[in-house]
Amino acid sequence: MGRFRKQMYDEHAHKFSTEESYEIAFKKVKRIKGFYSHLRIFVIVNAIILISNFSRNFTWSHIEVRGFENWQSYSTLFYWGIALLIHAFTVFGPDIFFNRDWEQKKIQKYMDKDAQNKNKWE
Repeated sequence: MGRFRKQMYDEHAHKFSTEESYEIAFKKVKRIKGFYSHLRIFVIVNAIILISNFSRNFTWSHIEVRGFENWQSYSTLFYWGIALLIHAFTVFGPDIFFNRDWEQKKIQKYMDKDAQNKNKWE
């Protein structure tokens, strides 16, 4: 274990039952940090591509912008965006939309609704 990680572990040892749980938490934080770095680079690079494409296609004499006509300029944005979504799904898991509590809440909702329907006619 590195010096920094050891110091973090010593400071927060009461929160972790074992070193194994700390390792799992540390790896998860590293994966999330990696995703946000990927997102930051995605935004910067594609902003540069879009700005350069608009400035190249912008004409002052006719005052018209023909920026979205060139598919090659935006294919990077499109395909890299798909890769970024896949990266987000692998980091945050399938629980992005349907977390663990969602299933229990839905089951409870339908059970309550069914109980109300039974009591309605009694």
